[in-house]
Amino acid sequence: MKILLVYPQYPDTFWSFKHALKIISKKAAYPPLGLLTVAAMLPDDWEKKLVDMNETSLTDEDLKWADYVFISAMVVQKNSVKEVIARGKEFNTKIVVGGPLFTTGYEEFKGVDHFVLGEAEITLPLFLEDLAKGSAQHIYASNERPDITKTPIPLWSLINMKKYASMNIQYSRGCPYNCEFCDIIILNGHKPRTKDKDQVLAELDALYTQGWRSAVFIVDDNFIGNKRKLKTEILPAIIEWMREGKYPFPLFTEASINLADDEELMRLMAEAGFNRVFIGIETPNEESLAECNKFTNKNRDLVASVKKLQNHGFEVQGGFIVGFDSDPLSIFKSQISFIQRSGIVTAMVGLLNAPRGTRLYQRLKKENRLLKGFSGDNMDFSINFIPKMDYETLINGYKHILDTIYSPKQFYERVKIFLKEFKPQKRKGGLQVQSCRIRGFIKSMWFLGIREKGRRYYWKFFVSTLLRHPRSFPLSMSLAVYGFHFRKVIEKYISLPIEDILDLG
Repeated sequence: MKILLVYPQYPDTFWSFKHALKIISKKAAYPPLGLLTVAAMLPDDWEKKLVDMNETSLTDEDLKWADYVFISAMVVQKNSVKEVIARGKEFNTKIVVGGPLFTTGYEEFKGVDHFVLGEAEITLPLFLEDLAKGSAQHIYASNERPDITKTPIPLWSLINMKKYASMNIQYSRGCPYNCEFCDIIILNGHKPRTKDKDQVLAELDALYTQGWRSAVFIVDDNFIGNKRKLKTEILPAIIEWMREGKYPFPLFTEASINLADDEELMRLMAEAGFNRVFIGIETPNEESLAECNKFTNKNRDLVASVKKLQNHGFEVQGGFIVGFDSDPLSIFKSQISFIQRSGIVTAMVGLLNAPRGTRLYQRLKKENRLLKGFSGDNMDFSINFIPKMDYETLINGYKHILDTIYSPKQFYERVKIFLKEFKPQKRKGGLQVQSCRIRGFIKSMWFLGIREKGRRYYWKFFVSTLLRHPRSFPLSMSLAVYGFHFRKVIEKYISLPIEDILDLG
């Protein structure tokens, strides 16, 4: 059996890092971890080939070669998915799909032979068993939550690691919280399920053996969902592994803001090599936090919590949302003020949307406020429900946030605020300077210091950082490149007349 695993193309979005990747001569931010894991679940004697359309093209020869095309995707990849399905059908190739996009909305996809929905550890073996008997069904679905200690190591041999900026592994699935707008508990459940320490170390070993020596993203919904296991088992094991290997990878992950309340956990994570964490801040407005059930963020000084994490050696990336029913007209100014004061350099601000199946989706459906499906792009100005705030006011305010926080002056000022608080761990070993990073640094000076309109702010920032924070200079230059990418992403929307943006909504 010949299996072609296809990961569809991302549009140019906040998290694609497309413009930053060009500078460091990489094709994609991360490899398709889900498909690589699925590949490891398929029979060993099957021929397997993976095409990640974010780093290479899908050719007609690829499709002609395959007996089956396996596709996995997220919502933002929807348009590319439909193109891949249509191309596969031109060659009468069987199409098998799974993953988040299809699990929550498979009904809108035509031309698919087999839907393998939910978590692959449950539904994929059922499909493979029926396929072997010649009686494969159209849909396989289950609400059962598998024991992920049985999940195999991803089949890394299917990709060219040099094409990617970071690798990724998964330690846990599920989140103990239930934010109204989030579909995590629909996809992965409310109770965190974890791998054991031997699995985690085996996955780190696999990356190391393949020659990887750069960042690794632990892609969990909430890495600290089971704090006790992290403290007693997982982090001590990673610390020992990292020390023996002289810290070959910096680690980063996603967590909730209450990480800042746990001194021991922060210390262990920093000691294990974590230097970056994404936090869902959402909003500084208490009423909006109550509305969306983000109770971990309520009744706390969010800026102080962020700075505490920075003081422990973590670069905090933040997710922010505008468009809650409880948002006042002052929310746009409040978001800008919070983002600037907190020193959250990578601040992803998006319009609220209601993914299918979420509690927000169900509430808005009852209120007869739902519109078309949403794009999955956090920054494309589309919204899939009727907001309480006047739509034009919401869009103009949102444009103002993006135009402000990513303008060179405010962006570099925010990096400076972050660097004042950032206290990374000092350790021997660590990453070697890679040639692509050196080339990227030189290219970044051309793009940011010569071509871009805000170049005078770049050079002031360049000199200031070199003099005041020389140890953090490489990080600061990487963040500067991020800012370049974010400005390139938003410029196509910022320049749109309000009439055209209203049509998007």
